[in-house]
This record gives sequence, C-alpha cells and structure tokens, in this order.
Amino acid sequence: MDTALTLTTDMKLVLGLVGFTMVMFLFERIRADVVALVVLVLLGLSGLVEPDELFNGFSGNAVISIIATMILGAGLDRTGALNRLAAWLLRRAHGVEHRLLLLTSAVAGINSSIMQNPSVMALYMPVAARLSSRTGLPLPRLLLPLACAIVMGGALTMVGNSPLILLNDLLIAANSNLPSGAATIEPLKMFAPLPIGLALLAASLAYFHFFGDKRLRDDDGKGATPARTQSYFAKAYGIDGDVYELTVTADSPLVGMSLGEAEALHNAPLLLALKSDSESRLAPPADTRIWVGSVLGAMGPRQQVSDFAQNHFLRLSSRLKNFGDLFNPSRAGISEAVVPATSKFIGKNGRDLQLRKQMGLSLLAINRDKAVLRENVRDVALRAGDMMVFHSIWTDLAVAAESKDLVVVTDYPKGEQRPHKFKIAMAIFAISMLLALSSRLPVSIALMTGVAGMLIAGVLNIDEAYAAINWKTVFLMACLIPLGWAMDSSGAAAWVAGHTIERLPTGTPVWLLEILVGIFTTAFSLVISHVGATIVTVPLAINLALAAGGNPVAFALIVALSASNNFMTASNPVISMITGPAGYTGKELWKIGGPLSLIYTVVTVAMINLMY
Repeated sequence: MDTALTLTTDMKLVLGLVGFTMVMFLFERIRADVVALVVLVLLGLSGLVEPDELFNGFSGNAVISIIATMILGAGLDRTGALNRLAAWLLRRAHGVEHRLLLLTSAVAGINSSIMQNPSVMALYMPVAARLSSRTGLPLPRLLLPLACAIVMGGALTMVGNSPLILLNDLLIAANSNLPSGAATIEPLKMFAPLPIGLALLAASLAYFHFFGDKRLRDDDGKGATPARTQSYFAKAYGIDGDVYELTVTADSPLVGMSLGEAEALHNAPLLLALKSDSESRLAPPADTRIWVGSVLGAMGPRQQVSDFAQNHFLRLSSRLKNFGDLFNPSRAGISEAVVPATSKFIGKNGRDLQLRKQMGLSLLAINRDKAVLRENVRDVALRAGDMMVFHSIWTDLAVAAESKDLVVVTDYPKGEQRPHKFKIAMAIFAISMLLALSSRLPVSIALMTGVAGMLIAGVLNIDEAYAAINWKTVFLMACLIPLGWAMDSSGAAAWVAGHTIERLPTGTPVWLLEILVGIFTTAFSLVISHVGATIVTVPLAINLALAAGGNPVAFALIVALSASNNFMTASNPVISMITGPAGYTGKELWKIGGPLSLIYTVVTVAMINLMY
C-alpha cells in the first residue's frame, strides 16, 4: 500500500467530522441520534457523499435486518416464551446457585444470537426477577453474569448485535475503494462467527464460574432489585403497610384540596386511588379535587393511616368496599422500572411527564446510586439508570412500557399475551432462520419473511410491530453509515493506516496488530458507541490489514466484535440497564468487567487467527 498519500481537503473534512462525532458523543450535550443526523447533513452539504447515495443507509441490509430482529423478538415475547423458559430453568437448576447461573446465562447468550442485545436484556430482566424471587438468589449475583453472556452470545451469528449486522454492508462498500490487484472481499455468511461466539460464551461462563462469581456482591437483596413481595418493598424502599379506605367528611380540611396538595401534607400516607362522583380510579392526577364524600385509597402502616384520618376528619375503613377490584393483585400492584439511556424521560421529572394523568402510573420512589428518594419524588429530574417505583394497573404499566422510555423489571401479568400462538411463532421463526442459513437470500429478506409471517398469523399486529422498533438505534446507524463510506472513499482510512504502519517497528507481527486494533476499537466504543466505533474503524482496519499483509476480513471482524467489548461502563446499553436494578457501582463494574474485557480480546484474536 502507498503510505505516502497526501492529506487532501476531503480527508481533512472527514477526519474533522469523526473528531466532531467523538466530542459530541463524549459530552452528550445532544442526543446521539441527533448528532448522527447532523453528521449526515454535513456529509451531504460538503459533497463528501453524493446526494443520490446519502440516504442509502436507511434502505441498507443492515438497517432492515435490525428492524426485523426487533420485531421478531417482540413476537416471541408476546407468546409467553420467556415464562416457559423461566419455569424450565428452575426445574433444571434444582435450586443449585451455580447451576442456575450457568443455565440462565447460557440460554440468554444463545437467545442473543438471534435478537438485539438490549432487547434480550429487557426480556430477561423479568425472568431474572422471577428466578431471584423463587430461589432467594440476590440480583447482583445474577444480572451481571447474565448481561455479559448476552453480549458474548451476540457473536454467535451475523445478526446477534448491531456491529455484526453492519459489517457485511461495510465490507461490500470497501470493495469499491480497494487498491488494484487486491482480492474482492466477500460478505460473511449467517453463522460465520459461530466458533468465535461459542468460545466467547464459554469464556464468560467459565469466568463467572471460577473467578468473577467470587467478586460479585452477596448482599441478599441490598440496593435495587426487581419487585417480588410486599416485604421486599418495605425493606428496600420503606413502602409497607396495607391499603385502607378514607372517606372525606364535611369537616375535613381536605375538602377542596387537590390530591397533590393532600399528598404533601405532613405524615400523609401514599394516596393511590380516589373515588369521586361514583367513579373509582387508580393513580388519579395530582390536580384532581377532593370533595365531601370522596373516598381515598391510602397505603401505609395502620398507625400512620389512622393518625392521618383522625387529624383530617376522615372515616377509616380497613374493608375495601370501593377499591377491592382495583387493588386486586392480579390487576394492579407495585412495580419497578429502569430508565434506559435512550429514554425521553431523562432530564424531566414526574410532574413534567404527568405520569398519573397520561399513563396511570403513581410514582412512589426513585432508587439512584443506592439512595432511595421518597421526598418530593415527582420533582426529581430523572437520569439514565434510575429505578422508578410505581403503583398502577398492570395493563397501564404494559402500555407505558411499550414506549421503550422505561424498562419494567417486575414480573407482572401483562396484557395482550398470545400463548396460543407459541408454536406458530416458533415455526415461523425457525423458517426465517433456515432461509438465512441457506445463503440463497440476503439475511434481511429472510428475517423480514419471518416478520411478515408473524403479522399474517396474528402473533403481532402491525401497531405492535411498529412499537417494537427502537427508532433511535435505526437513525443512529442509518445516519452514520455514510461516514464510514466517506472514510473509505476519501482516502482518509488509507492515509491513517499507512502512517500507522510507518510508525510501528519493522516486522511487527500481524497478531499483535490485531490485538492493538481490538483494544483501540474497544476504547473507541466507550466514547462513540459500538455502532459509531464499527462504522469509523472498519475502513481503517481493512486498510491497515492491506498495508501489513494481513487478512482484511479478519481485521474487520475483530473490529465488529471488539465494538461490543464493554462490560465496564453504562455506555454499553446492556450494562446501563442492569446498574440500577442490581445497584452496581462503577468500581465494581471495572473490577469485574475489566479482566473479562481482556479475556474477550485474547479469545477473539486467537479464534480469528485459527479460522483465518
């Protein structure tokens, strides 16, 4: 390769855009998908990408495949497959902790080979809650091994995670800029990374079985753990007691007050329901007025509720004449939900979101960094990783969870389950996987065949399919793909690769370069996300391989795999989803995830050298 390339204006522009993207992602002043859209527009305005190609990322196989995997995952969830899975895991584990950890992590890792990693984690969090509640195994000992196995299992197939889905499109795009005489790069088959994924998954299971397990906290439920019993909420949040009915008399000072004002009174119990004008409802809006004859559904210790009733001239009744149906555990209850990094709730408080009025959710508490916030909780601005405690009707909770702005970690009765469609869904899914394996069709068409089948068979309706798509991920990927093209076509990738080779000692072995590429990609992914790291680094790796006499496919595959090699920070979407529920600290994640990340790099490079 010619290492004496001149740094042109186009190269400077592309490298400047890469730097801009890194800075914006690092400081998070603007949402990542908005940054990606700005980068896309700048690529078009600068002429670095032709106008007729600028938006091709939205129709690329990678984006279509990601959309399809999201919908297929939602279809499997609707059939109650995970409830069956939790029961099977419990039967097979026979109450033995190590066996339960091994089985759950292995099955979750295998599942992640056919679904997006965050989606698998979201589906397995209620499973983890159920397993924890039935076995007494603390969540901190269960969630991190589970999350790491899910990340590792994403390497089993070419649709297991976003970087691998992107890889084939980037390999095909690289062919148009290869130097003369270089062999054409062929896209990888569906199960091309299977041996690597199996080795990574086995390494994760062995790590936690022999080493990482000893570093996991065994605090028997300390911190935030998914909801299980009334005693759990009393211990973790101070939310205890029974539900009582308080009837407002004509002498009560509450007459004319709003519910929010009544809640703010000294030593007020939790006011979860209100009957007014013969209409009973849970999670009444804060601005609802209380009148003579109104009935309040209050939760708290009997003495607290009794004192509140006496001080404010309310008639107390322990029999639920008005709210018996509303407070039936099969219909309503207390739940927990994590605020994911992609949530629109971030930066807003409960009052801004109008959780009760808009969603029917009563916000009771927030668990943040092991601190439980109960006072003026509706005025607390939310952050990624916060654990929100709600009381609501289960169907309202299910509707709220569909927005993807919160991930419910409580195992609760969900509406619109279709267990009678289980066999049909599994058959359709199996057919789509066989089509993808046949290599006669692109993976995107094979997966969309499964989506069409689930819609026709009634496993999902079209609105549920739309709701299953994480449009932030789609836009982030589709808008950044042209940046990777520009890196290649402008010669910026070749220039960086050439100058890198020049500065390395003569005779540097290819395997050492591969390790350096893996470490560099891992570090890069901590800053600009796994999608951004893949798009920017794959062209660099291919040009570096050509300059060093290595295999371009091997180098590119190392990049795609290393982009997901992050078990230490919440910049990995899967890790961000478990830090709140399990109460992990940054130090704990680095102490446990750091060694595993090094193992990941070594196993990846070793397996790729064996295969290529």
